[in-house]
Amino acid sequence: QVHVVETGGGLVQPGGSLTLSCTASGSINRINTMGWYRQAPGNERELVAIKSNDGYTNYADSVKGRFTISRDLAKNTVSLRMNSLKSEDTALYYCNTNLQTPNFQWGTYWGQGTQVTVSS
Repeated sequence: QVHVVETGGGLVQPGGSLTLSCTASGSINRINTMGWYRQAPGNERELVAIKSNDGYTNYADSVKGRFTISRDLAKNTVSLRMNSLKSEDTALYYCNTNLQTPNFQWGTYWGQGTQVTVSS
């Protein structure tokens, strides 16, 4: 019933930029948070950036000053603008959202992931 879909991943050279986008759709009453996580081989999944409806925003230290998260509350979308990309940013990026369905149940949902590869 709930669909979370990411787009925008790909191959980019070091120093380049990419923009990831995510849309949550389906049986949604309201959304609390939307954010981005990533997982590189051998690493745990880590928070990249998150944004709540009340304005709270948090970034991982490794991406501060380079990445920007934004949301369109009306469209249930979240984007991640990634600048000055480094090889260390290479990972599978996941969209995450905490939302309430029409039956007033809260739950956390994940997208399928989109690959970002930073390489020359």
